[in-house]
Amino acid sequence: MARPRRIVLIRHGESAGNVDDTVYEREPDHALSLTDKGRHQAREAGGPLRDIFGDERVSAYVSPYRRTHQTFQALGLDLDRVRVREEPRLREQDWGNWQDRDDVRLQKAYRDAYGHFFYRFAQGESGADVYDRVGAFLESLWRSFEAPDHPPNVLIITHGLTMRLFCMRWFHWSVAEFESLANPGNAERRILLLGADGRYTLDRPFERWREPEPYGISG
Repeated sequence: MARPRRIVLIRHGESAGNVDDTVYEREPDHALSLTDKGRHQAREAGGPLRDIFGDERVSAYVSPYRRTHQTFQALGLDLDRVRVREEPRLREQDWGNWQDRDDVRLQKAYRDAYGHFFYRFAQGESGADVYDRVGAFLESLWRSFEAPDHPPNVLIITHGLTMRLFCMRWFHWSVAEFESLANPGNAERRILLLGADGRYTLDRPFERWREPEPYGISG
C-alpha cells in the first residue's frame, strides 16, 4: 500500500458569503466566488504548498463549489505534477436552497445552542450528515492508496467544517472534542504527516474555543 507521506487540507479563501450574508438570498451557496482578498489569500497559500510538494506528484481533490475551484487555481501548482478530481462529498454543509437571511441567522442561533454536530438545518444537513459523507470519501481515499504508484501527496481543497469533520473521522475524535474546536481561517491549512511508526499526526491543532464536555468516559 503506497500511503502518501502527507495529506494537506486547505480551506477556500474568503468568499462573498463570508463578508456579506445577504448574498445567499440572490445566489446559491455553490456559486459564490472568492473576493479579491480571498484570491490573494489563496495565492499566498500557494507559495508554501509549492515548497512543501517540490517536484513530487500530488493527488488533489476539490469540492465542487466555485470558491474551492478558484482557490485551487490561485494556488499556482504545477499541473503537470497534479492529478485533480472534483469530489462532491467534500462540499460545504447544505443549509437549504435560496436561504432567507433572517431564518438562517435564527437557525444558526438554534444550532449554537443545540450543537453543531447534531443540529440539522431545515431542508439541509447536520454536521452528522456531513460526517457520514466525509467518512464515505475516506473509504474511497484509503482504497486509492492500494495503487503502487499513488502520489506521495494528497491535497484536499474544501470547507472549514468539512476539514474538522475529516480530522474527526480520521483521528477518531469524539463529538465533544469536535464541538470544542473552531474552523480554520480562510486559506488556512492542516497537514496529516505520516510518521516512522506508520501513524499520521496533525502538524498543528485546530484552535479550541472551549473545553470539551463529554457525556461519559468514552467521549
